[in-house]
Amino acid sequence: MSVVPSRIDNSKQGVFCTRTCHGAWLSKHVVGPNHHQWEGGTIDYGGSWWRVRRRALTRDNYRCQQCGRPREELGRNPDVHHIERVRDFEDPREAHTLSNVISLCRSCHQHVEAGNIPSPSRNSEG
Repeated sequence: MSVVPSRIDNSKQGVFCTRTCHGAWLSKHVVGPNHHQWEGGTIDYGGSWWRVRRRALTRDNYRCQQCGRPREELGRNPDVHHIERVRDFEDPREAHTLSNVISLCRSCHQHVEAGNIPSPSRNSEG
């Protein structure tokens, strides 16, 4: 693949061969203080997070609840998004309930986090 010099010069995050390649780069490099929503500190998600995450993926049939794309089309499991941010809980473990999480593909998750689309709500019990 060749890239015109102006595309490289005008790019703030680099030029990538695919969206998957770009997503992998973001996962490694746009974290902590480099993330646009960084507010400092660390959050201990605790062991309950992984159990709730698995239950949410099962409940949502491994499908993005915003655009409807299934795991097979995504080529990976959807992300599991906290509707109310973990940081907003005094005890982060209280954020890990089925009623506070929803499965989203990486693209929809990024749009929700950036505020480009509203966060879907979850009406099921958790």
